[in-house]
Amino acid sequence: MVPMEDFVTLTDENGNDVEFEFLDYVKYKNEEYVVLLPTEDCNGEVLIMKLTGGDVNDEEYEVVGDQKVADAVFETFKEKFRDEYVFED
Repeated sequence: MVPMEDFVTLTDENGNDVEFEFLDYVKYKNEEYVVLLPTEDCNGEVLIMKLTGGDVNDEEYEVVGDQKVADAVFETFKEKFRDEYVFED
């Protein structure tokens, strides 16, 4: 069982709350990113968001607009967890 603190709820552009499983923080080029997995309607794709501020109890995230950065962050995540997860190409 995954502890509750491993879940985060984000509000989408329509005001709907969407729950994600927090997988990890990834540091890339002096910026911090989070790797999240949707808990519903999951097709195996993760969401990568940049940590932009807030404190430990109220972090703020923004969508990564640069696909190359998102890909690099995900590659870093995959390398770190290559022995724990099975990744599909």
